[in-house]
Amino acid sequence: MRRLGVYVRFGDRIDLAVNDRIQRLGRRLLDDPYPGVTDVQPSYTTLYLEYDARRAERAAIDDWLSGHLEQALAGGGDIGGNFVRVPVRYDGDDFAAVCEATGLARHELIDLHSGRDYKVFSVGASPGFPFLGVLDERLRMPRHPTPRPLVPAHAVAMTGLQTGIYPVAGPGGWQLLGYALRAVYDPWRDEPFLISLGDTVRFEPEDGEIPPDPRARPLLPVQPEFPALRVDETGLLDLVVDSGRDMGGRFGMAQSGPADARAARLANALVGNDANEPLLEVTVRGPSLTALRPVRIAIAGPAVLPWIDGQPAEAYTTLELAAGSRLALPHTGQGARSYLALAGGIESELFMGSASTDVRGLVGRPLAAGDVLGSAREVDSATRMSARVDWQIDGATVRFLPGPQATPEALARLDGAELRAAAGDRTGVRFEGAEVPGGESVSEPPPLGAVQITPSGAPFVLLNDRYRTGGYSKPAVVHPDDLPIIGQLLPGMHVRFVLAEPGLSWDLQSQ
Repeated sequence: MRRLGVYVRFGDRIDLAVNDRIQRLGRRLLDDPYPGVTDVQPSYTTLYLEYDARRAERAAIDDWLSGHLEQALAGGGDIGGNFVRVPVRYDGDDFAAVCEATGLARHELIDLHSGRDYKVFSVGASPGFPFLGVLDERLRMPRHPTPRPLVPAHAVAMTGLQTGIYPVAGPGGWQLLGYALRAVYDPWRDEPFLISLGDTVRFEPEDGEIPPDPRARPLLPVQPEFPALRVDETGLLDLVVDSGRDMGGRFGMAQSGPADARAARLANALVGNDANEPLLEVTVRGPSLTALRPVRIAIAGPAVLPWIDGQPAEAYTTLELAAGSRLALPHTGQGARSYLALAGGIESELFMGSASTDVRGLVGRPLAAGDVLGSAREVDSATRMSARVDWQIDGATVRFLPGPQATPEALARLDGAELRAAAGDRTGVRFEGAEVPGGESVSEPPPLGAVQITPSGAPFVLLNDRYRTGGYSKPAVVHPDDLPIIGQLLPGMHVRFVLAEPGLSWDLQSQ
């Protein structure tokens, strides 16, 4: 898959009429899906459309988009949406401080916050987090200078002229007013999301018990049909992934999928699987496993090397494990991730069409000792394959394309920059070595590989588990063919950024 995208910008500030046109266009596109389109995500002032360039031509995407855009600008089509009532207990950690800062009495603050209907401008930040507006001007409050490391699930909060609900526990800097007494996200429900784009929301003051935190929904079967590998000891982070969860951006779900899609595809190919088959992504060091029957596997990626029954084995080749064989996957120091493919694929339930783990979204979970991985189907093949790879990670050149907030100065600072990976995870990689102009912007969906610049000027390249809405400048986007390099970087490794030759782009169509 080669993910590219198009932004359609309707304005540069939060405006009800602007957002109405965006949501009208989004509804039309979602009701008329185009083959190869992998996400449609409306936000405050833009609509972001992602597509797989291996399955869809850009010219055809433009024709499809232009037809619906013309109708949306003319007012054609229905936004849809429901009227959602959310009971709120107004006793949040910042409630008293907000009263003091605004000069409002307790009942006045409650009346102002609950006394109007709110439009859902966007959904993102975390699964099911609704960005609602517009608040009464008398409630305008800034974010906290330092975000809380952990905001409780169900917290009702506000900042500026926005209000929203934290569906799951996580960091956040908004002012906490109280708690929603209905869960806005629960992966166990048939309809996981209480609030969606197009909805209208009304808060209603009420006393009551706060719902329990949402529980993670496992995707691996407890007793697989064809048991293959038992987990004796876990690695640092062992996740089942497939090619990713498409069409989930408008709900705030992570895209998920492999951080190094190139290595994942190769691992699957070496055991005869389709490219999209679920397999295991291991980070830095892998788990220790015991084969429960004769199985065929392959390891691809630079992070680990296989050892079978205490003896080193080859990566990038088909391996046969006898029943009872022990497989260890120690770290090589050469990269961050490797992939273990099991012939027939790993058996897993699907959530929104994907077997990929989304830890923040409480979908699936990392492997635990005692888990059993099963084959999705039995495979009767003795074919053995191998591959030779020459993938440079440390010292590699990474191409980038102009991004949605590209400026000549920012592109010049990045072009030729020697950058050091300071820290990283599946959300992204933070770099040192260049100070790039950037800062805050109106929140919008960031593409995979976006080079995000915070006010500090440090580049941060966003990966598969990035937040689906962000308010920082994105002057560049890593070339999709070079994203595997970013996904393999360990702290201390270096890369050189260069501006790619014209040919691919993240175009911005203004309306």
